Amino acid sequence: MNKQKLERLASNSDNMNDAERIVYNVIHSKQNMGIWMADIKRETTLPKSMIKKSIKMLQTKGEIKEVVNIKNKSKKHYMAAGFEPADEITGGSWYSEGKLDQEYIFSLRQVCLNYVSRNVVANRDGILEFINQGGYFSGTTTQEIDQILGNLVLDDKIIEVKSTGYGDYEKFPVGRICYRCKSKGGVNNGEGKIGAMASIPCGVCPRINLCSPDSFISPQTCELYQKWLDF
Repeated sequence: MNKQKLERLASNSDNMNDAERIVYNVIHSKQNMGIWMADIKRETTLPKSMIKKSIKMLQTKGEIKEVVNIKNKSKKHYMAAGFEPADEITGGSWYSEGKLDQEYIFSLRQVCLNYVSRNVVANRDGILEFINQGGYFSGTTTQEIDQILGNLVLDDKIIEVKSTGYGDYEKFPVGRICYRCKSKGGVNNGEGKIGAMASIPCGVCPRINLCSPDSFISPQTCELYQKWLDF
């Protein structure tokens, strides 16, 4: 721990009573993963009423914050103010305020699909460069593009191929993973034809590869999937 962090902790400690200091130290020790209320009680052994009062005071003083945990939104999750929640907590860039950002996902899908269609053959790096240079979105990552392309493959919009190094693939080294539309054109009037998977929430969810019955991302915990079933 560097000197600046030690000085901040010392300053924080002077501004807290004994119970607040104990609660804060437990929360701070979890860094960007944060901690449940029940786990705070287990680790501190303090009475629940004292923990609640300490948390309220720490929030008022700006020392901790409550964050949304996509694994269980009904449970209160706390984190020291100096940390940003890890992707395991927030769901990553696909989520905004704990909700799946469908508008961003759909827009990114369309940009990727249109780029592949116009260029006949494209790879991940070329798509990412096009997006970043065009200023379409802020901070799009290679991981996001990989997930979107994988989603488009699952939705039967594009196919994944390996470059042969000649013809349409002459710009790409032999063996490089590339993508092309399944049929000529691939889009109608600038918009992709909606595939079967796109009719359900799973079709636009880039985290589908992480979804399984025993995972923290599952059909049982997915609010969008349950709403679709109810509909």
